[in-house]
Amino acid sequence: MAEDTLRGYRGFVREKLEKAGVKVWSVVRIITPDATYEGILLPRSELGDEDHVVLKLKNGYNIGVKITKDAVIEEVGYSPGRYVLPERKVEFKPGKPRVSLIGTGGTIASRLDYRTGAVIPAFTPQELFSAVPELEEICNLETISLFEIFSEDMQPEHWVRIAEKVAEEVRRGADGVIIAHGTDTMHFTSAALSFMLKDLPVPVVLVGSQRSSDRPSSDAAMNLIASAIVAARSDIAEVVVCMHGSSSDDYNVIHKGTRVRKMHTSRRDAFKTIGDMPLGIVVNGTIHMLRGDYRRRSKHKDVTVDAKIDPKVVLLYTYPGMQADIIEHVVSAGYHGIVLAGTGLGHCPKTIIQPLEKAIRDGVVVAMTSQCLYGFVGMNVYERGRDLLKIGVIPCGNMLPETAYVKLIYVLGHTRDVDEVKNLMTLNMCGEITNGESYNAYLIAQGGLEEYIKKQKNLL
Repeated sequence: MAEDTLRGYRGFVREKLEKAGVKVWSVVRIITPDATYEGILLPRSELGDEDHVVLKLKNGYNIGVKITKDAVIEEVGYSPGRYVLPERKVEFKPGKPRVSLIGTGGTIASRLDYRTGAVIPAFTPQELFSAVPELEEICNLETISLFEIFSEDMQPEHWVRIAEKVAEEVRRGADGVIIAHGTDTMHFTSAALSFMLKDLPVPVVLVGSQRSSDRPSSDAAMNLIASAIVAARSDIAEVVVCMHGSSSDDYNVIHKGTRVRKMHTSRRDAFKTIGDMPLGIVVNGTIHMLRGDYRRRSKHKDVTVDAKIDPKVVLLYTYPGMQADIIEHVVSAGYHGIVLAGTGLGHCPKTIIQPLEKAIRDGVVVAMTSQCLYGFVGMNVYERGRDLLKIGVIPCGNMLPETAYVKLIYVLGHTRDVDEVKNLMTLNMCGEITNGESYNAYLIAQGGLEEYIKKQKNLL
């Protein structure tokens, strides 16, 4: 079968391209009544509409251009694209740390399939070293593709599989582990691994990218390099997230796995440590720790996985107008735990108090966090909070709602005894609840980190 030289194009646009004698990878000039565009004609998603062509501009960005009857299309050159990254021989280098990179999906280790518009994995060592050759100078990297799913499809059972794979790699002698993960639910997974991995002797670094690797603004390479540095060279023995620290390419931040949250849909510095200082930063290939209260690396390899879980837990945001049937449906569906992201100091509308009380009487655990994210729940301050305490709602300090959700899944996997559950939910196991929140922790995470670091460390 002859190759389709206008892959993905159809209808009116395809006829215009054929009449102009251009094909995919032609350098084209498109003159419309409003503007003139010049770039490489890319293959496009076969799922797209019939009115647009996709061009890669000289600055590296891809744009869609609507083609009207008045548009003039000219071929001014040809620049064939490559679907396959060049092979690069990977050799084991004695003396360099051995790091395992576990792929779970997401944008970090992927490239675009222009046929469907989908992101597809580019995950062999040859592909990674070809795309990010700096990794060779940092460590001996072994890649493992555990599964390839969107992060929104991640289930608690996937957290267990990741934890078991991490432990397996540590026992095999890995000096650090990187987990390539989609960014949307990465903070859920980092919290889950923090609870499940016991006696961890090496860093476990979750990393992702906000922008795919075909875009000039991609953060994939820098995030991957920084995470490799943390995994190979840091003295941390905890689960952390390592992502861009600012919107520029100047440093990465190391976040504790139970206190990190994605705070922006698209910015490269979307991840923030909430209510606390980050563990450290990576600047120009060097790690600078900002805190000293973290678990240190050790030489033992007897890490264990405590992955008993009960996934029958829901996370509910309370809101004005919330009705009793929401709680009643959750209970009738057989859920064993409810984490509420309440308003303010940990409140909810009175409409759901009676069903909450009944749920608790029936053995359902109800825990309270705050959708404010910053600060502690304070359920003794107002009458509503005291009412909730009286019926048995568990206050969760300054634990993030997502972390509390993951923790209750973990705790209910170990016990259904109400008193034990309450003790464990209010116990700080791995940094999910802090003794207090420093004044700076709020301001730093709102964009003041760069200025703070400049003042304190003179690093940037």
